[in-house]
Amino acid sequence: MTPRHTPFFTLLTLLLTLCLLPSGSAQANPSEEPALSEWRVPWGGRPRDPAVAPDGKVWFCGQAGNYLGRFDPHTEAFTRFELPEGTHPHNLIIDEAGTVWYAGNQNAHIGALDPASGQIRQYPLPAGVTDPHTLIFGEPNQIWFTAQWSNVVGLLETDSGKVTVYPMPTPQARPYGIKRDREGTVWVVLLGTHKLAKIRPESFEVTEIPLPHVDARPRRLEIDPRGDIWYADYGRSTLGRYQPARRKVTEFPLSPQPHSLPYGTALDHLGWVWVALTGEKPNVLVAFDTAETRIVYRLGVPSGGAVRYMIHHGQNLWFGVDTGYLARVTLPSSAPASNLHPSE
Repeated sequence: MTPRHTPFFTLLTLLLTLCLLPSGSAQANPSEEPALSEWRVPWGGRPRDPAVAPDGKVWFCGQAGNYLGRFDPHTEAFTRFELPEGTHPHNLIIDEAGTVWYAGNQNAHIGALDPASGQIRQYPLPAGVTDPHTLIFGEPNQIWFTAQWSNVVGLLETDSGKVTVYPMPTPQARPYGIKRDREGTVWVVLLGTHKLAKIRPESFEVTEIPLPHVDARPRRLEIDPRGDIWYADYGRSTLGRYQPARRKVTEFPLSPQPHSLPYGTALDHLGWVWVALTGEKPNVLVAFDTAETRIVYRLGVPSGGAVRYMIHHGQNLWFGVDTGYLARVTLPSSAPASNLHPSE
């Protein structure tokens, strides 16, 4: 005889069943791994230095092609925006209003592009500052930038157009990557020498910090929530950590190859610093866990060519590849249950 189930008995059975399900069944897949996607840019021109706009579209510089590009990840459509002749943009950042600010690397200006109209406002730089390189936002209406060959760090006040220049104490120091910490201090890596530099916002005093090895050549940097500075040492194939509170430098090898040439970097939501090894062909992206201080992932870049700059946005890394591609790495929402050891 078939048992007769009352509504109460049926509800009780359902609740017991749900309670007995494995606890991980509603969570992210613990074996989830980073996945790389690439899109060929129709115009080539060394696509680089992307940024994500408030509407989710991805902008990038066509440095050799003298344009700015926009990519819609949903439709996979590219749009091209022409720049003044001779600009050859090196880097761009996007403000909350969607204005795209770019570094006119070969005609000495910082530009602001209105995507709706296509109109550009140009902010000329002082005499002697010829090559704006990498931009970051400062306080409201402020943009900090490096100028590698001019050997200065600059501050543009966007409301007035005023530019203040801070020369590096070391000749030919080549200020390159730039970031700003939570206290507002500006940190710069000096590619032409074995030093970091910091600029205090209250006094605008420039202080250089020598690294232990004179052949170090720091190229890009990230700042973690503890305030530690992580820099890619292009000259020594290492990832360096400078702890300002302790004035201590620690180095971590990134590759068995002596000339792996670490270049582009990004710090993600998992606490991993990603570094592009441009000396390996094709390039390899290495993920370094800053908490456990070890490499946890290696990911090849199929299209080859240098990865010069990366950004982290949401659950993605975005970067350009010199061979004419825009690329994205989709990251796990949380670290895998057991960290990855690709060399094992």
